[in-house]
Amino acid sequence: MACPMRNGGGEDTSQDGDQLTEGPGMLYGEYLRLDKILSAQRMLSSQCGEEGVHDEHLFIVTHQAYELWFKQIIFELDSVRALFNTEGLDESRTLEILKRLNRIVLILKLLVDQVMILETMTPLDFMAFRDYLCPASGFQSLQFRLLENKLGLLQEHRVKYNQSYTRVFGRDPEAMTALGLAENEPSLSCLVQRWLERTPGLEPHNFDFWGKYTRAVEGMLTEQEASAKAEKSEQVRNHRLSDISSRRAVFETIFNEALHDALVSRGERRFTHAALQGAVMITLYRDEPRFSQPHQILTLLMDIDSLITKWRYNHVIMVQRMIGSQQLGTGGSSGYQYLRSTLSDRYKVFLDLFNLSTFLIPRNLIPPLSRDMKAKLSGAWGCWGADDDQNNLESSAEASM
Repeated sequence: MACPMRNGGGEDTSQDGDQLTEGPGMLYGEYLRLDKILSAQRMLSSQCGEEGVHDEHLFIVTHQAYELWFKQIIFELDSVRALFNTEGLDESRTLEILKRLNRIVLILKLLVDQVMILETMTPLDFMAFRDYLCPASGFQSLQFRLLENKLGLLQEHRVKYNQSYTRVFGRDPEAMTALGLAENEPSLSCLVQRWLERTPGLEPHNFDFWGKYTRAVEGMLTEQEASAKAEKSEQVRNHRLSDISSRRAVFETIFNEALHDALVSRGERRFTHAALQGAVMITLYRDEPRFSQPHQILTLLMDIDSLITKWRYNHVIMVQRMIGSQQLGTGGSSGYQYLRSTLSDRYKVFLDLFNLSTFLIPRNLIPPLSRDMKAKLSGAWGCWGADDDQNNLESSAEASM
C-alpha cells in the first residue's frame, strides 16, 4: 500500500490551479492597511530640496515600530488591569494575566534589542538630518507617557522636567484627556496592591503570618547577635555587631507601619504596608501550589520594570554616542543629562518587589504552615476575596471550639 503522505516522487500539483478558498474578507494589504503604513515615512531631508539623507528612513521606521509596539503593550496592559479590577481572582483569570504579562515582557525584550539597529547609524550620519527633527523629541511620545501612567508611575516620582504635560500636550485636547484618564483610573500597581492585601494568611485572627514572621526574624537576629559577641577578634566582633544592628533597623522599617509609611511619603517605597506583607508571604511560600502563579506574576512585574530600565539605559548610551553629553535634546531637554536622570529607582514602579530579597530568611526559619493553612494553599486555587474571608471565620470558630 502506498504511503498517503507521498505523491510517488512526482511533481507536486497541489497548487497548480486557482485560489483554493474564497471568502468575504479583504486581501492581505487591505486588511493591514499597508497603503497607509508604508506611505507614512516622510523624510524631511528630501522635502527640503536636498537629495535626502539615507539614514533618516531608518530613524523614522524604527520609531514608528516602537510606537506600534507601545500600542500593543497598552492594549495588553488595559486587559490585565481589567482582569485585576475584580473582587476575587480565580485560576483561569490568573493564567490569562500570566499569559498577557509574559507577552508584554517579550515585546519589551524586542524593543531593548531594537536599539542595536539604530546604532548601525554613525554620529555623522545622524548629524546630517538631526536639525530637521527640531522641536520633535521622543519625550513627546504620548503612548509612552500613557504606558508609564497605566503601570503606576506617579507624577511626583518623575524628574522635574518630565512632570509637566501642558508644555508638550497642552495644544492637543484629546491627548490631555487621555493622560488625565490614565492618571485617574486605577493603575496596574494600585490594582496589584489591592490584590496582595487580600493574600490568604495575613489575617491576625487566623494564621497571622506577619506575627509569626516578625518573631522568626527577631529570633534570627538575636541568635546572630549572640554568635557575634562570642567572636574573639574585637575588630570582627564589632563589624558583625554593626552589620546586625543595621539589618535590625532595616527590618524595623517593615515591622513598624509608621516607618514604612514615612518611606512611602519620601518616595523610597511604593506599596502599602499590607501589600508588602502579602508580597513577602508569597515570596517565602512560593513553593505552595496556590502561591505558584502569584509568585510568577510578581516576577513578571519585575521583568517589566527591568526591561523598561534596560531600554532607557540603551537609549541613554546611544544618545551619548550620537550627540555626546553636552548638547541639548531636539525637544529642548538637556539631552543626555536628562535621559540619564530617568535611570534612577524613582522610575521603578514595582521597586518594593526588587527589594524583597532584603527581607528573606533561611528556609529553616520560615514559620511552618498550620494544618488549615497548608490545606488552603495546597488545594484548588480558588479566589482571593469573599470565600477566603468566610473560610477564615470558619477556621477561627473551629479553633475556639
